[in-house]
Amino acid sequence: MTADITDSEQDLENGDDESILNAEIPEELDASRLDQALARLFPQYSRSRLQQWVKGGFVSVDNKQLRGKDKVHTGQKLIVEVQETVQGDWQPEAIPLDILYEDDQLIVINKPVGLVVHPAAGNQSGTLLNALLHHAPELEKVPRAGIVHRLDKDTSGVLVVARDISAHKYLVEQLQARAFEREYAAVVNGVLTAGGTVETRIGRHPLQRKRMAVVPTGGKPAITHYRVEQRFRAHTLIKVNLETGRTHQIRVHMSHIHHPLIGDQVYGGRLKMPAGCSEELTHVLRKFKRQALHARLLGLEHPKTGESMRWQAPMPDDMQELIAVLADDVSRNG
Repeated sequence: MTADITDSEQDLENGDDESILNAEIPEELDASRLDQALARLFPQYSRSRLQQWVKGGFVSVDNKQLRGKDKVHTGQKLIVEVQETVQGDWQPEAIPLDILYEDDQLIVINKPVGLVVHPAAGNQSGTLLNALLHHAPELEKVPRAGIVHRLDKDTSGVLVVARDISAHKYLVEQLQARAFEREYAAVVNGVLTAGGTVETRIGRHPLQRKRMAVVPTGGKPAITHYRVEQRFRAHTLIKVNLETGRTHQIRVHMSHIHHPLIGDQVYGGRLKMPAGCSEELTHVLRKFKRQALHARLLGLEHPKTGESMRWQAPMPDDMQELIAVLADDVSRNG
């Protein structure tokens, strides 16, 4: 059985140079492997990163370089030279950001519709990542410029960015442990009578590789909870909570239960029109060319303070207009 290592036992003495970490091997880690001791003493860094530093000669034990598998003993002095390397060849761009919250650990963004989160083939610039590098240049040394989760290009709403490596690791671990609180608003085709849960496996579509799909085998587990917020004549406004975060999860799951999102150009199917609907509603539905999906709430534990924090982002104008016109159609037609 291993004991918990307290801050005092770590005895980190960074002094004036934050790129140097010092620690003494405590009794609880006597005869541990070097790589295991490093992971326990410096949990703010990933195991793979620490192993790279050992192999690169940036870790010494009593002024000697050891291998990751070598044993360390009580009282030995560890020195780690932190290597913060630039993570990618991305350029900063002066793109406006709607910042909901910011401190030395986090940046919380309200991402607009149409903004790609991360550069990829066909989108090497003009992304949220490029904007973040302009706003906070230190993010060039953090994996993916601190981005720990994504929203699709045409999905709006709350997204969190880690400002340093330790915060990034902490948030990734929260995300993997399903500890993030994520709530979405969506408008779907068809009238749902009640809420429910969709639990499947999601993987690449067997024939159309740019799409995701519910698959019988393989893929990854995906769990989506939804509740009815407002019913219209041929559509429903729902609240969605994610338990997992697979690519296109909400869009795939709602399509799977035959209630695809309004405007979804990939999974949406045919546009539904209520009988005898007005010209205004017809116009609004036909011009809505992106999935009606908004990440309206994000909750997490702050990496530094441990405080539970939550942020909300107002629904974008196009979704507000869509819901207002659908509601008006109900009042007109009963």
